[in-house]
Amino acid sequence: MKFIMYLLLPILFLGCNDTDEIEDVDDTLSKQEIEDLQFLKEEEKLARDVYLYSYDLYGQNIFKNISNSEQSHMNSVAVILEKYGVEDLSLVERGKFSNTDLQSLYVDLTNLASESLEGALIAGATIEDLDINDINSFIGNTRFQDIGDMYALLNCGSRNHLRAYINNLEGIGGFYIPQFLSLDEYNSIINSDNEKCNN
Repeated sequence: MKFIMYLLLPILFLGCNDTDEIEDVDDTLSKQEIEDLQFLKEEEKLARDVYLYSYDLYGQNIFKNISNSEQSHMNSVAVILEKYGVEDLSLVERGKFSNTDLQSLYVDLTNLASESLEGALIAGATIEDLDINDINSFIGNTRFQDIGDMYALLNCGSRNHLRAYINNLEGIGGFYIPQFLSLDEYNSIINSDNEKCNN
């Protein structure tokens, strides 16, 4: 009987430790993680709204198709915001942003898009260049698998969008110089095939 008790005690002790470890898991987002998610939601809205603006001007399907994808990106971020109880700061009205930097960028990019189709494609490439670079940073700021997976999915889509804009831009004799990504990373993206990432 004593022998059986000696065997059971370590098992019970380990079981208690496991439970304690589960209870001690902190699922609270850091301030940086919250700020990243709130910014990203508006950054994806920026992309959608600029592309809709360009579609209204030129009627090119590339702007309509990628704006739909950006709406999907916004929805993906919204799911994470809701899951973790983070306030969504994005505004419903098209072309309006609570983040003043993004508001200024929207004005600059729509002004560029207004100049010509080439300008609109450069605006698109600029947004995707910025988006990929930002998400690369955000990935390093989170310790949550589901958030990291969402970031990776959006980055995959943004790489495809960048390829599309560059292909269309080069097709009309234009060119783009990366402003945020390193030249090596930019070249690696545009010189590789489209990826399958469901957006």
